Amino acid sequence: MKKEICLTAASTLLAGAAANAHVPESEWLELKAQFAAMAERVSALEAENRQLRELSRRSVAELDGTRTDLAEVKEHGARSAWSERVAISGDFRYRYEEIDVQGADQRERNRIRARAHLVAKLPDNIDVGLGVASGGDDPVSANQTLGEGNTSKDIRLDLAYFKWSVMPDVYLQAGKYQNPLYRPQKTGLLWDSDWRPEGFSAGWNNAYLFATFLGNWLESDSKTGNDAFAWGLQGGTSVHLGASDFTAALGYYSFPTSGNSSYYNGAFFGNSNADGVYVYDYDMLEISGEFTLNLFDMPLSVFGNFVQNQDPADYDTGWRAGLFLGETKGPGTWQLGYQYQDLEADAVLGLLSDSDFAGGGTDGRGHRLSGAYGISRQWHLEFTWFIDNRAGEKNLQDRGGALDYDRFFIDTVFKY
Repeated sequence: MKKEICLTAASTLLAGAAANAHVPESEWLELKAQFAAMAERVSALEAENRQLRELSRRSVAELDGTRTDLAEVKEHGARSAWSERVAISGDFRYRYEEIDVQGADQRERNRIRARAHLVAKLPDNIDVGLGVASGGDDPVSANQTLGEGNTSKDIRLDLAYFKWSVMPDVYLQAGKYQNPLYRPQKTGLLWDSDWRPEGFSAGWNNAYLFATFLGNWLESDSKTGNDAFAWGLQGGTSVHLGASDFTAALGYYSFPTSGNSSYYNGAFFGNSNADGVYVYDYDMLEISGEFTLNLFDMPLSVFGNFVQNQDPADYDTGWRAGLFLGETKGPGTWQLGYQYQDLEADAVLGLLSDSDFAGGGTDGRGHRLSGAYGISRQWHLEFTWFIDNRAGEKNLQDRGGALDYDRFFIDTVFKY
Protein backbone atom coordinates (compact mmCIF):
# COMPACT_ATOMS: atom_id res chain seq x y z
CA MET A 1 0.00 0.00 0.00
CA LYS A 2 2.81 2.35 0.96
CA LYS A 3 4.80 1.54 -2.22
CA GLU A 4 1.77 2.14 -4.42
CA ILE A 5 1.13 5.54 -2.90
CA CYS A 6 4.79 6.55 -3.22
CA LEU A 7 5.06 5.36 -6.87
CA THR A 8 1.90 7.19 -7.77
CA ALA A 9 3.16 10.37 -6.16
CA ALA A 10 6.60 10.03 -7.78
CA SER A 11 5.07 9.44 -11.21
CA THR A 12 2.95 12.49 -10.78
CA LEU A 13 5.92 14.59 -9.77
CA LEU A 14 8.09 13.37 -12.67
CA ALA A 15 5.32 13.94 -15.13
CA GLY A 16 4.74 17.35 -13.68
CA ALA A 17 8.48 18.07 -13.80
CA ALA A 18 8.76 17.07 -17.45
CA ALA A 19 5.74 19.06 -18.43
CA ASN A 20 6.73 22.11 -16.46
CA ALA A 21 10.48 22.31 -16.72
CA HIS A 22 10.19 26.04 -16.38
CA VAL A 23 8.95 25.74 -12.73
CA PRO A 24 11.11 27.91 -10.44
CA GLU A 25 13.61 26.16 -8.16
CA SER A 26 11.82 27.37 -4.98
CA GLU A 27 8.54 25.78 -5.97
CA TRP A 28 10.26 22.55 -6.87
CA LEU A 29 11.92 22.36 -3.46
CA GLU A 30 8.58 23.01 -1.77
CA LEU A 31 7.00 20.22 -3.80
CA LYS A 32 9.70 17.74 -2.72
CA ALA A 33 9.22 18.73 0.93
CA GLN A 34 5.48 18.04 0.62
CA PHE A 35 6.25 14.64 -0.90
CA ALA A 36 8.61 13.75 1.97
CA ALA A 37 5.95 14.76 4.53
CA MET A 38 3.36 12.66 2.73
CA ALA A 39 5.69 9.62 2.72
CA GLU A 40 6.32 10.04 6.45
CA ARG A 41 2.55 10.24 7.08
CA VAL A 42 1.98 7.07 5.03
CA SER A 43 4.63 5.25 7.13
CA ALA A 44 2.88 6.39 10.33
CA LEU A 45 -0.49 5.19 9.00
CA GLU A 46 1.02 1.80 8.11
CA ALA A 47 2.43 1.42 11.63
CA GLU A 48 -0.91 2.42 13.14
CA ASN A 49 -2.70 -0.06 10.89
CA ARG A 50 -0.39 -2.88 12.02
CA GLN A 51 -1.08 -1.98 15.65
CA LEU A 52 -4.83 -2.01 15.01
CA ARG A 53 -4.65 -5.44 13.37
CA GLU A 54 -2.61 -6.82 16.30
CA LEU A 55 -5.03 -5.31 18.79
CA SER A 56 -7.94 -6.84 16.91
CA ARG A 57 -6.34 -10.28 17.00
CA ARG A 58 -5.70 -9.92 20.74
CA SER A 59 -9.27 -8.76 21.33
CA VAL A 60 -10.68 -11.76 19.48
CA ALA A 61 -8.43 -14.12 21.49
CA GLU A 62 -9.38 -12.42 24.75
CA LEU A 63 -13.06 -12.60 23.80
CA ASP A 64 -12.75 -16.34 23.13
CA GLY A 65 -11.02 -16.78 26.49
CA THR A 66 -13.71 -14.74 28.22
CA ARG A 67 -16.41 -16.87 26.62
CA THR A 68 -14.61 -20.03 27.80
CA ASP A 69 -14.27 -18.60 31.31
CA LEU A 70 -17.95 -17.63 31.36
CA ALA A 71 -18.94 -21.12 30.27
CA GLU A 72 -16.78 -22.64 33.02
CA VAL A 73 -18.22 -20.24 35.60
CA LYS A 74 -21.74 -21.06 34.44
CA GLU A 75 -21.08 -24.80 34.65
CA HIS A 76 -19.48 -24.45 38.09
CA GLY A 77 -22.41 -22.32 39.21
CA ALA A 78 -24.84 -24.97 38.06
CA ARG A 79 -22.90 -27.64 39.95
CA SER A 80 -22.69 -25.44 43.05
CA ALA A 81 -26.39 -24.64 42.89
CA TRP A 82 -27.20 -28.37 42.67
CA SER A 83 -24.95 -29.20 45.62
CA GLU A 84 -26.52 -26.40 47.63
CA ARG A 85 -30.03 -27.65 46.84
CA VAL A 86 -29.45 -31.39 47.26
CA ALA A 87 -27.81 -33.21 50.20
CA ILE A 88 -26.99 -36.93 50.35
CA SER A 89 -26.28 -38.90 53.52
CA GLY A 90 -26.36 -42.50 54.60
CA ASP A 91 -24.63 -45.38 56.37
CA PHE A 92 -23.49 -48.96 55.98
CA ARG A 93 -23.29 -51.55 58.75
CA TYR A 94 -21.83 -55.06 58.76
CA ARG A 95 -22.94 -57.25 61.68
CA TYR A 96 -21.91 -60.60 63.12
CA GLU A 97 -24.62 -61.97 65.42
CA GLU A 98 -25.09 -64.86 67.86
CA ILE A 99 -28.47 -65.84 69.31
CA ASP A 100 -28.86 -68.34 72.15
CA VAL A 101 -32.42 -69.21 73.15
CA GLN A 102 -33.30 -71.77 75.79
CA GLY A 103 -34.36 -75.06 74.24
CA ALA A 104 -32.99 -74.22 70.76
CA ASP A 105 -29.66 -74.61 69.00
CA GLN A 106 -27.32 -71.62 69.12
CA ARG A 107 -27.68 -69.53 65.99
CA GLU A 108 -25.06 -67.46 64.14
CA ARG A 109 -25.53 -65.19 61.15
CA ASN A 110 -23.96 -62.31 59.22
CA ARG A 111 -26.09 -59.33 58.26
CA ILE A 112 -25.77 -56.01 56.46
CA ARG A 113 -27.72 -52.77 56.56
CA ALA A 114 -27.30 -50.07 53.93
CA ARG A 115 -29.21 -46.80 53.79
CA ALA A 116 -29.08 -43.70 51.59
CA HIS A 117 -31.06 -40.49 52.10
CA LEU A 118 -31.42 -37.65 49.58
CA VAL A 119 -32.94 -34.28 50.52
CA ALA A 120 -33.74 -31.56 47.98
CA LYS A 121 -34.22 -28.01 49.26
CA LEU A 122 -36.96 -26.14 47.42
CA PRO A 123 -38.06 -22.49 47.65
CA ASP A 124 -40.36 -21.40 50.48
CA ASN A 125 -38.43 -23.47 53.10
CA ILE A 126 -39.60 -26.84 51.78
CA ASP A 127 -37.51 -30.03 51.85
CA VAL A 128 -38.42 -33.11 49.84
CA GLY A 129 -36.76 -36.33 50.98
CA LEU A 130 -36.26 -39.76 49.45
CA GLY A 131 -34.56 -42.67 51.20
CA VAL A 132 -33.84 -46.29 50.32
CA ALA A 133 -32.66 -49.10 52.58
CA SER A 134 -31.71 -52.74 52.44
CA GLY A 135 -34.02 -55.44 53.76
CA GLY A 136 -37.58 -56.47 53.07
CA ASP A 137 -40.86 -54.97 54.26
CA ASP A 138 -40.26 -55.39 58.01
CA PRO A 139 -41.49 -52.11 59.61
CA VAL A 140 -38.73 -52.12 62.26
CA SER A 141 -35.67 -53.60 60.56
CA ALA A 142 -33.50 -52.80 57.54
CA ASN A 143 -31.18 -55.77 58.12
CA GLN A 144 -30.49 -58.23 55.33
CA THR A 145 -29.09 -61.66 56.19
CA LEU A 146 -26.27 -62.82 53.92
CA GLY A 147 -26.48 -66.20 52.21
CA GLU A 148 -29.12 -68.08 50.22
CA GLY A 149 -26.52 -68.82 47.55
CA ASN A 150 -25.48 -65.16 47.21
CA THR A 151 -28.84 -64.14 45.84
CA SER A 152 -29.52 -60.48 45.12
CA LYS A 153 -30.77 -58.62 48.19
CA ASP A 154 -33.85 -56.46 48.51
CA ILE A 155 -33.93 -52.67 48.48
CA ARG A 156 -37.01 -50.91 49.85
CA LEU A 157 -38.50 -47.43 49.98
CA ASP A 158 -37.44 -46.26 53.42
CA LEU A 159 -38.39 -42.57 53.27
CA ALA A 160 -40.58 -40.42 51.03
CA TYR A 161 -41.83 -37.12 52.45
CA PHE A 162 -41.99 -33.34 52.33
CA LYS A 163 -41.14 -31.08 55.24
CA TRP A 164 -42.23 -27.44 55.36
CA SER A 165 -40.62 -25.05 57.84
CA VAL A 166 -43.61 -22.79 58.30
CA MET A 167 -41.65 -20.54 60.68
CA PRO A 168 -38.17 -20.87 62.22
CA ASP A 169 -39.63 -22.83 65.17
CA VAL A 170 -42.53 -24.63 63.44
CA TYR A 171 -42.58 -27.42 60.85
CA LEU A 172 -45.12 -29.63 59.10
CA GLN A 173 -44.28 -32.87 57.29
CA ALA A 174 -46.16 -35.68 55.60
CA GLY A 175 -45.37 -38.98 53.90
CA LYS A 176 -43.09 -41.70 55.25
CA TYR A 177 -40.55 -39.95 57.46
CA GLN A 178 -38.13 -40.37 60.34
CA ASN A 179 -39.66 -40.62 63.81
CA PRO A 180 -39.87 -37.04 65.19
CA LEU A 181 -40.64 -38.07 68.80
CA TYR A 182 -38.06 -37.56 71.54
CA ARG A 183 -36.48 -40.83 72.74
CA PRO A 184 -33.89 -40.66 75.55
CA GLN A 185 -30.61 -41.96 74.10
CA LYS A 186 -32.68 -43.25 71.15
CA THR A 187 -34.00 -46.16 73.20
CA GLY A 188 -36.55 -48.51 71.67
CA LEU A 189 -38.92 -49.08 74.58
CA LEU A 190 -41.85 -47.80 72.51
CA TRP A 191 -40.34 -47.19 69.07
CA ASP A 192 -37.61 -49.11 67.26
CA SER A 193 -34.97 -46.86 65.67
CA ASP A 194 -35.85 -48.19 62.18
CA TRP A 195 -39.57 -47.37 62.47
CA ARG A 196 -40.74 -44.81 59.88
CA PRO A 197 -44.20 -43.34 60.64
CA GLU A 198 -46.60 -42.99 57.71
CA GLY A 199 -48.94 -40.02 57.79
CA PHE A 200 -48.12 -36.52 58.98
CA SER A 201 -46.63 -34.68 61.91
CA ALA A 202 -46.10 -31.14 63.14
CA GLY A 203 -43.63 -29.77 65.63
CA TRP A 204 -42.62 -26.65 67.51
CA ASN A 205 -39.53 -25.93 69.56
CA ASN A 206 -37.58 -23.04 70.98
CA ALA A 207 -34.57 -22.79 73.25
CA TYR A 208 -36.33 -24.50 76.19
CA LEU A 209 -39.62 -26.13 75.15
CA PHE A 210 -40.77 -28.50 72.41
CA ALA A 211 -44.01 -30.13 71.26
CA THR A 212 -44.70 -32.75 68.59
CA PHE A 213 -47.92 -34.04 67.09
CA LEU A 214 -47.87 -37.36 65.22
CA GLY A 215 -50.56 -38.84 62.97
CA ASN A 216 -49.84 -42.36 61.72
CA TRP A 217 -51.77 -44.77 59.52
CA LEU A 218 -51.33 -48.39 60.59
CA GLU A 219 -53.62 -49.08 57.62
CA SER A 220 -55.18 -46.33 55.49
CA ASP A 221 -57.19 -48.45 53.04
CA SER A 222 -60.71 -48.93 54.37
CA LYS A 223 -61.46 -51.83 52.04
CA THR A 224 -59.22 -54.08 54.16
CA GLY A 225 -61.50 -53.69 57.19
CA ASN A 226 -58.34 -53.26 59.27
CA ASP A 227 -57.85 -49.53 58.81
CA ALA A 228 -56.63 -47.66 61.88
CA PHE A 229 -55.43 -44.10 62.38
CA ALA A 230 -53.15 -43.57 65.38
CA TRP A 231 -52.07 -40.28 66.87
CA GLY A 232 -49.77 -39.01 69.56
CA LEU A 233 -48.82 -35.80 71.30
CA GLN A 234 -45.55 -35.21 73.15
CA GLY A 235 -44.27 -32.13 74.93
CA GLY A 236 -41.19 -31.45 76.96
CA THR A 237 -38.38 -29.18 78.03
CA SER A 238 -34.65 -29.13 77.43
CA VAL A 239 -32.45 -26.86 79.54
CA HIS A 240 -28.74 -26.20 80.05
CA LEU A 241 -27.54 -26.21 83.66
CA GLY A 242 -23.98 -24.92 83.49
CA ALA A 243 -21.97 -27.77 81.99
CA SER A 244 -24.95 -30.14 82.24
CA ASP A 245 -28.12 -30.72 80.21
CA PHE A 246 -31.54 -31.92 81.30
CA THR A 247 -34.40 -33.07 79.06
CA ALA A 248 -37.82 -34.34 80.16
CA ALA A 249 -40.94 -35.19 78.16
CA LEU A 250 -44.52 -36.35 78.62
CA GLY A 251 -46.38 -38.10 75.82
CA TYR A 252 -49.73 -39.70 75.07
CA TYR A 253 -50.25 -42.02 72.08
CA SER A 254 -53.50 -43.64 70.93
CA PHE A 255 -53.35 -46.72 68.69
CA PRO A 256 -56.90 -48.15 68.23
CA THR A 257 -56.13 -51.79 67.47
CA SER A 258 -58.78 -53.69 69.46
CA GLY A 259 -60.66 -56.10 67.17
CA ASN A 260 -58.20 -55.67 64.29
CA SER A 261 -56.08 -58.46 62.86
CA SER A 262 -52.28 -58.45 62.65
CA TYR A 263 -50.78 -55.67 60.57
CA TYR A 264 -47.63 -57.53 59.59
CA ASN A 265 -46.81 -61.15 58.89
CA GLY A 266 -49.66 -62.53 60.99
CA ALA A 267 -47.73 -61.81 64.22
CA PHE A 268 -48.67 -59.84 67.35
CA PHE A 269 -45.12 -59.46 68.77
CA GLY A 270 -46.04 -60.26 72.38
CA ASN A 271 -49.37 -58.41 72.51
CA SER A 272 -52.51 -60.17 73.70
CA ASN A 273 -54.67 -61.56 70.91
CA ALA A 274 -57.66 -63.86 70.61
CA ASP A 275 -59.09 -65.51 67.50
CA GLY A 276 -56.52 -63.69 65.38
CA VAL A 277 -57.31 -60.12 66.52
CA TYR A 278 -55.92 -57.67 69.05
CA VAL A 279 -57.61 -57.76 72.45
CA TYR A 280 -56.67 -54.20 73.51
CA ASP A 281 -56.15 -50.71 72.23
CA TYR A 282 -52.79 -49.14 73.00
CA ASP A 283 -53.46 -45.83 74.72
CA MET A 284 -49.98 -45.23 76.07
CA LEU A 285 -48.89 -42.61 78.58
CA GLU A 286 -45.11 -42.12 78.61
CA ILE A 287 -42.73 -40.19 80.88
CA SER A 288 -39.10 -39.91 79.78
CA GLY A 289 -36.01 -37.97 80.72
CA GLU A 290 -32.25 -37.68 80.51
CA PHE A 291 -29.55 -35.90 82.49
CA THR A 292 -26.07 -35.39 81.02
CA LEU A 293 -22.98 -34.09 82.83
CA ASN A 294 -19.20 -34.24 82.40
CA LEU A 295 -17.21 -36.91 84.20
CA PHE A 296 -13.43 -37.07 83.66
CA ASP A 297 -13.89 -34.77 80.64
CA MET A 298 -16.36 -37.22 79.13
CA PRO A 299 -20.17 -36.99 78.89
CA LEU A 300 -22.10 -39.17 81.31
CA SER A 301 -25.78 -39.63 80.46
CA VAL A 302 -28.33 -41.09 82.89
CA PHE A 303 -31.74 -41.70 81.35
CA GLY A 304 -35.00 -43.59 81.57
CA ASN A 305 -38.59 -43.82 80.41
CA PHE A 306 -41.77 -45.34 81.77
CA VAL A 307 -44.95 -46.25 79.87
CA GLN A 308 -48.42 -47.49 80.84
CA ASN A 309 -51.21 -48.63 78.54
CA GLN A 310 -54.53 -47.26 79.80
CA ASP A 311 -56.72 -50.00 78.28
CA PRO A 312 -55.82 -53.38 79.90
CA ALA A 313 -56.05 -54.12 83.61
CA ASP A 314 -52.71 -55.91 83.93
CA TYR A 315 -49.45 -56.56 82.05
CA ASP A 316 -49.76 -52.91 81.07
CA THR A 317 -46.48 -51.22 82.12
CA GLY A 318 -42.93 -51.01 80.90
CA TRP A 319 -39.76 -49.16 81.76
CA ARG A 320 -36.14 -48.83 80.73
CA ALA A 321 -33.26 -47.13 82.55
CA GLY A 322 -29.56 -46.87 81.86
CA LEU A 323 -26.44 -44.82 81.51
CA PHE A 324 -23.81 -44.07 78.88
CA LEU A 325 -20.25 -42.89 79.49
CA GLY A 326 -18.25 -41.31 76.67
CA GLU A 327 -19.09 -40.61 73.04
CA THR A 328 -17.65 -41.82 69.71
CA LYS A 329 -16.94 -38.62 67.79
CA GLY A 330 -13.60 -39.42 66.16
CA PRO A 331 -10.50 -41.61 66.22
CA GLY A 332 -9.67 -42.96 69.67
CA THR A 333 -12.96 -41.91 71.28
CA TRP A 334 -15.16 -44.51 72.95
CA GLN A 335 -18.44 -45.17 74.75
CA LEU A 336 -19.77 -47.73 77.23
CA GLY A 337 -23.43 -48.22 78.08
CA TYR A 338 -25.72 -50.25 80.31
CA GLN A 339 -29.53 -50.56 80.24
CA TYR A 340 -32.18 -52.60 82.00
CA GLN A 341 -35.65 -53.07 80.55
CA ASP A 342 -38.88 -54.64 81.77
CA LEU A 343 -41.66 -54.46 79.19
CA GLU A 344 -44.92 -56.26 79.91
CA ALA A 345 -46.99 -57.87 77.18
CA ASP A 346 -49.55 -55.10 76.62
CA ALA A 347 -47.61 -52.02 77.70
CA VAL A 348 -46.87 -50.89 74.12
CA LEU A 349 -47.71 -51.93 70.57
CA GLY A 350 -45.14 -54.70 70.02
CA LEU A 351 -45.19 -54.25 66.25
CA LEU A 352 -43.23 -50.98 66.59
CA SER A 353 -41.03 -51.53 69.67
CA ASP A 354 -37.38 -52.65 69.84
CA SER A 355 -36.87 -55.54 67.41
CA ASP A 356 -33.73 -56.88 69.18
CA PHE A 357 -34.40 -56.91 72.92
CA ALA A 358 -35.60 -60.35 74.15
CA GLY A 359 -36.26 -61.36 70.55
CA GLY A 360 -38.26 -58.24 69.71
CA GLY A 361 -41.68 -56.90 70.63
CA THR A 362 -43.01 -56.95 74.21
CA ASP A 363 -43.22 -59.44 77.08
CA GLY A 364 -39.56 -59.46 78.06
CA ARG A 365 -37.04 -58.14 80.56
CA GLY A 366 -33.29 -58.16 81.06
CA HIS A 367 -29.95 -56.38 80.69
CA ARG A 368 -28.19 -54.77 77.75
CA LEU A 369 -24.47 -53.95 77.70
CA SER A 370 -22.90 -52.03 74.81
CA GLY A 371 -19.70 -50.30 73.75
CA ALA A 372 -18.24 -48.44 70.78
CA TYR A 373 -14.79 -47.28 69.62
CA GLY A 374 -14.07 -44.65 66.99
CA ILE A 375 -11.67 -45.50 64.14
CA SER A 376 -12.29 -42.18 62.34
CA ARG A 377 -14.99 -39.53 62.28
CA GLN A 378 -17.02 -41.70 59.90
CA TRP A 379 -16.11 -45.22 61.02
CA HIS A 380 -16.58 -46.92 64.37
CA LEU A 381 -16.85 -50.41 65.88
CA GLU A 382 -19.64 -51.47 68.26
CA PHE A 383 -20.69 -54.42 70.36
CA THR A 384 -24.08 -55.08 71.99
CA TRP A 385 -24.75 -57.88 74.45
CA PHE A 386 -28.26 -58.74 75.64
CA ILE A 387 -27.55 -60.55 78.90
CA ASP A 388 -29.99 -62.76 80.81
CA ASN A 389 -33.02 -61.59 78.85
CA ARG A 390 -36.28 -63.33 79.71
CA ALA A 391 -38.74 -63.62 76.80
CA GLY A 392 -42.43 -64.52 77.07
CA GLU A 393 -43.26 -64.03 80.76
CA LYS A 394 -47.01 -63.84 80.06
CA ASN A 395 -47.46 -65.57 76.73
CA LEU A 396 -45.41 -68.63 77.65
CA GLN A 397 -46.96 -69.29 81.07
CA ASP A 398 -48.63 -72.41 79.73
CA ARG A 399 -45.16 -73.70 78.77
CA GLY A 400 -43.61 -73.11 82.15
CA GLY A 401 -42.71 -69.42 81.97
CA ALA A 402 -40.25 -67.21 80.13
CA LEU A 403 -37.30 -68.47 78.12
CA ASP A 404 -33.69 -67.45 78.63
CA TYR A 405 -32.69 -65.33 75.66
CA ASP A 406 -29.14 -64.06 75.02
CA ARG A 407 -27.95 -62.17 71.96
CA PHE A 408 -24.60 -60.70 70.93
CA PHE A 409 -23.69 -58.28 68.09
CA ILE A 410 -20.40 -57.03 66.69
CA ASP A 411 -20.93 -54.13 64.25
CA THR A 412 -18.67 -52.08 62.03
CA VAL A 413 -20.44 -48.89 60.95
CA PHE A 414 -19.57 -46.35 58.24
CA LYS A 415 -21.42 -43.04 57.86
CA TYR A 416 -21.38 -40.52 55.02
